[in-house]
Amino acid sequence: MGREAAEGRARSAGGRATGAEAATERAEDAAESAGGNGAESTGGNSGENSAAESAEDSVDRHIARWTGKVPFDVPTEAVITRIQLLAKHVSHGKERALAETGLQAFEFETMHRLASRGAPWRAPSAELAAELLLSPAGMTGRLDTLEKSGLVRRLRAAADRRRVDVELTEEGHRRWLDAMRWRGVAEHEMIEPLDDGERAALAALLKRMLLAVEIR
Repeated sequence: MGREAAEGRARSAGGRATGAEAATERAEDAAESAGGNGAESTGGNSGENSAAESAEDSVDRHIARWTGKVPFDVPTEAVITRIQLLAKHVSHGKERALAETGLQAFEFETMHRLASRGAPWRAPSAELAAELLLSPAGMTGRLDTLEKSGLVRRLRAAADRRRVDVELTEEGHRRWLDAMRWRGVAEHEMIEPLDDGERAALAALLKRMLLAVEIR
């Protein structure tokens, strides 16, 4: 599960203008400029960081292409478009994790909910359905598939025989852990160019942006 193998499988692609149509077109244009290539790691010393900061990325080319054609604030465009492209890289990392472990998205999603509860990774079926926004019939069909694959088991609750609990099997927990490790590989590749101080600073800035949106 080395980085070489991860890099061999991950291929990522990835603005904001005054109208929805322009934003969509420009975001797609930036994705084409990215050409499906992830950013190269720049290492931790100042010389390498300076070289990386002076290098041109797909967003620089995207901004140059649109300058003078539609009104926008360049610093805002640079931040928002890079966030959009990085979000695409995160999404591709999740897809890679599923491909590496042979899981489907709905399987991982259900197992993730169970794993979040800690050992023995169990939850009432009705509670799980509510979290996943599934109807009783939809939950039953999903659990049928997972149970046939040996990833979960259904148990009658001892205190209330009408209640059905869902529990991850050892195999299910192992497959979930594998998917989480592959996600970790993708996340590490993305954050690796930043040192600890830069990561903390970036986290604080993104938190400030997110809070401003969430409290509106």
